[in-house]
Amino acid sequence: MRIGHFVPVVALFALGLALLRPAQAADQPEDRAIADSLAAMLRAGRTVISANQARINDPALGPKGLDGKTVLAAALAGFTKATGADPLASDPASRGGKLLRAEMDAIVAVMDAAQSDIDTQGVGFKGFIPAVFGRLVSEEFGKRAGGLAHMKVTAPIDRVRNRASRPDPFEAKVIGAQFLAPGWTRGAAFAATVTQNGGEVFRVMAPEYYAPSCLACHGGPKGSIDVTGYPREGFAEGDLGGVISISLFH
Repeated sequence: MRIGHFVPVVALFALGLALLRPAQAADQPEDRAIADSLAAMLRAGRTVISANQARINDPALGPKGLDGKTVLAAALAGFTKATGADPLASDPASRGGKLLRAEMDAIVAVMDAAQSDIDTQGVGFKGFIPAVFGRLVSEEFGKRAGGLAHMKVTAPIDRVRNRASRPDPFEAKVIGAQFLAPGWTRGAAFAATVTQNGGEVFRVMAPEYYAPSCLACHGGPKGSIDVTGYPREGFAEGDLGGVISISLFH
């Protein structure tokens, strides 16, 4: 099965989310630090995939040298450059250390599983783009997080191409009332404590914006078909393109 044609697995959540209060970083400093680290690691990994798109899609190349350990090493370097912190220095016995290592393991697992597709010679576009990487890593992370956390990349509903990435009610509310509001500070994350399934959940949503490299698929001409087979949406550089959504369970 080609990577670009995976059948989406939709995680079913009991809804009925009730917003309790916006949670500032000072309210839940440990949770906020954990969520920020998880988001930073996902961004670092996607950056590696983005930087290697031409290599991945080169039909003349066989093995691309993008196995799990290699991609993780590059992601770790990107994480440290972006945050100033060494992710391997975190205490592996701590909650944050366990979750960050679960995400690292997820990156390795996703890349190793994708090798046969990525390394196929004689085929151009492989369907393994940053958005697919982000979704697969989030799903793999969920299997490894031991019920402590959930992560996904979502977006405004008119920008979602995979059903598994559709925003839940809480995410849709934050996107509409916060991230798409004229007065929202560009790049600012939103954090809140919510009740979910009778328990308290700390949720962090971090907005992301279309860069020039994104516009090959999401720019114009609106309605024209991009390399993935989807119609382009006609968005511009700087428009809200997606949201990293992280939930930490207590």
